[in-house]
Amino acid sequence: MPESQPPRAPGSKAARLRAQLNGPSVVRAVGAHDGLTAKLVQRAGFEAVWASSFEISASHGLPDASLVTMTQYLDAAIAMDAVTDIPIIADCDTGFGGPMNAAYAMQRYERAGIAALCIEDKLFPKINSFADAAQDLLPTEDFALKIKNAAEVRTDPDTLLIARTEALIAGLEVSEALERAHAYVAAGADAVLVHSKSRRPEEVLEFAGRWHSEVPLVAVPTTYHTVTESELYGAGFRLVIYANQGLRAAVKGVQEVLHDLGSATGAAAIEERIAPMAEVFALQGMPSSFRTTP
Repeated sequence: MPESQPPRAPGSKAARLRAQLNGPSVVRAVGAHDGLTAKLVQRAGFEAVWASSFEISASHGLPDASLVTMTQYLDAAIAMDAVTDIPIIADCDTGFGGPMNAAYAMQRYERAGIAALCIEDKLFPKINSFADAAQDLLPTEDFALKIKNAAEVRTDPDTLLIARTEALIAGLEVSEALERAHAYVAAGADAVLVHSKSRRPEEVLEFAGRWHSEVPLVAVPTTYHTVTESELYGAGFRLVIYANQGLRAAVKGVQEVLHDLGSATGAAAIEERIAPMAEVFALQGMPSSFRTTP
């Protein structure tokens, strides 16, 4: 039986996210791995945070390969949710195991107030979609059972369950991706993320052109980054996730600053390129009376 949970107040983050998906433009989510990066996403004006399994794994110094536990992912999502006013969309990989694991994840994340969960149809343990490795999928009916179990234990109808198909990542045809996606919607998915590692957007746009359902579509334009948000919206995508750009920017920026600091004779060489302490204090919520001027 599902755990009991008090109903959320009107205007919950989950309810707002559902309403935004019916709005006049795409909802934009950006990947984050902790409270600070989630705050930066909100400050930049984006509508949601993607609690990225890739970023959370990287923050532990580990590959995105089902090494980080559900508890670690959930703790990271809770930390992000606690310090932001925008919805958190949790990247839950394969649901952390079988159908019962997916249902348990739904209970735990929903109880914590996370607005949306995304589960993908690869085998557990998975490896990142852009890794040069085999991307093996569950049979359609097996993954549909995960979605069904997760949907059935949900106690708040506003909590979003996103089914992510990796059919295109695995090298299958658009028709296979469509067949899978329709089965997942029939099992209870509220939205469908169709993932692609193509350098061009044509295959996801073809998928959208052949998608005959009111269930909204989700895009992750990591490799096909030339596509615009308006093009995606016009094709039927209602949520666009910039899943890893923030982390990649941070890695590049930190590497460059540390390289220059390592070859300098002191910190003055990089001082103008880094955030002042006062800005970090502001992000942390430090009372203004305690903030420094540097």
